[in-house]
Amino acid sequence: MSSVQFRPLDPRDWPAVAEIYRQGIVSGNATFETEVPGWESWNAARSPECRFVAEAGGEVIGFAALSPVSGRCVYGGVREVMVYIAERERGRGVGGSLLHRLIEETEAQGIWTLQAGIFPENAASIRIFERAGFEILGIHRRLGRFHDGRWRDVVFMERRSEVAGVD
Repeated sequence: MSSVQFRPLDPRDWPAVAEIYRQGIVSGNATFETEVPGWESWNAARSPECRFVAEAGGEVIGFAALSPVSGRCVYGGVREVMVYIAERERGRGVGGSLLHRLIEETEAQGIWTLQAGIFPENAASIRIFERAGFEILGIHRRLGRFHDGRWRDVVFMERRSEVAGVD
């Protein structure tokens, strides 16, 4: 882990980020998406702040980004988190470290609540998020149909900052 560095995601990172996202899609336990969008579409759907890549040996091995949960101003400090790690790098602590880096930056930006939706079968991700202070709020039963027609549950998790948004 000492050789892993974190830096802001740059549009030039997109080919590596897209490949890591594709690996998550193929795993069947990371997203409902069935194909990787183009950079313009992906970029437009994500918050501009707090985008990071994990890099080792000059190669992008993971990324984290946020999505707004609503356009309403009362949700201005609430974001949905996505963290993806290259298949060959999973289980080395990169995901947890990347998530912690993301949390630090979101709090510095005044973001007070982070949300995540994780398939129950993705136990490793649930553990990583729990270690980072996320709580399981519940399970959305049969939230959506997977591309093969199976209904999928989603574990809804949340982390409320003890720094940002505290009055």
